[in-house]
Amino acid sequence: MSLPLEGVRVLELGQIIAGTYGGQILSDMGAEVIKIESPNGDLGRNPSVAPLNQISGLFLTFNRNKKSVVIDMKTNEGRDTFLNLVKCSDIVVDNFRPGVMERLGIAYPILTATNPRIIHCSITGFGSEGEYKNYPALDIIIQAISGHMAVTGESGRPPVRLGIPLADLSGGLFSSQGILAALYEREKTNKGQHLELSMFDAMLSLLTYMGTMWLSDGVLPKPPGSGHEYSVPWQAFATKDSYIVVATREENVWERFCKSILSEKLFLDDRFSTNALRVKNRTELIPLLEPIFLKETTEYWMDRFRINQVPAGPVNHLDQAFAEPPAIEGNMVLECIHSQAGVVRMPAYPVKIGDTRSKVCEPAPLLGQHTDEILSTLLSYGPSQITQLKSVGAIHDQGDKKW
Repeated sequence: MSLPLEGVRVLELGQIIAGTYGGQILSDMGAEVIKIESPNGDLGRNPSVAPLNQISGLFLTFNRNKKSVVIDMKTNEGRDTFLNLVKCSDIVVDNFRPGVMERLGIAYPILTATNPRIIHCSITGFGSEGEYKNYPALDIIIQAISGHMAVTGESGRPPVRLGIPLADLSGGLFSSQGILAALYEREKTNKGQHLELSMFDAMLSLLTYMGTMWLSDGVLPKPPGSGHEYSVPWQAFATKDSYIVVATREENVWERFCKSILSEKLFLDDRFSTNALRVKNRTELIPLLEPIFLKETTEYWMDRFRINQVPAGPVNHLDQAFAEPPAIEGNMVLECIHSQAGVVRMPAYPVKIGDTRSKVCEPAPLLGQHTDEILSTLLSYGPSQITQLKSVGAIHDQGDKKW
């Protein structure tokens, strides 16, 4: 069976993560993603970022299944070539700073005049208008200014950045959703549209119920560490050899938890008989549980909790996480062979759609690897025309730079 987005063509002007993760998602669903790069290439190609055989592991991850075409949009010939590609494409994605698309002469009014069915998604840090529109939008800055770092880590300790670049990733997660909605609407209207997404807005949205509680009752949450402000015990505990998390809220789960740790005394203690009381008496309960967990290994406790159907899990590092049965059963590791980096293994797209299977993983492209191929097949440019464009610096192929 074909993948659901086969036949959809994306022109990706995005860079690093926020502008490329959405394209990776669309490509995993079958879309053809043509990565339009400047002669210097996507900044994510920087080999000092997660280096893997002198190639950026970041770039290898977010640009699998894509094709690279190098166009210098600052030349008239390059701009015209890009707009010719727009005529036969469905989606344009960029994460330039506000005003860049206008300066290049490829803003949405020009795109839609070129192809009324085009869908253009712009990803910015803080929006295309307003006081912060030109403010630097690196992941750590968005995590900090959006409130996420204030609710991450241990209470009374310095702020902690989330271990993954969630602010950057939010650009890809929400942009791909918006693009899919726009594609669906285009089926009804036959018209494209302009979408705009700011990473700051995305991170505010991801605050979800924490944002609701602050906006509604004015109480600022504290960083909970591994704990939960509304449920106890719901956190990590040190065991004899590592760490384990447990999650008990309902009273029947609390009963099974006490049975698992062989503590009828705790179950009968009136201070802990309901979740509300356990939250109220958290500082009394947790010190009673900590020495119990330290007596046995994580494996021992996991066996006990599984038998009694208590929600629990080991605190895995990546080596253990990718070795878990669901990771293997769900085919959550892709493998491809890159001409310079060698064998590259990476996390797979998680959504299983009907009876389809993930398509074969193609390695991230070299800079300009597909320039000649795309221009000749999609635009019917002949060899002399391609040579002429190269001579004026409008396009480049992979021979022009090692990346």
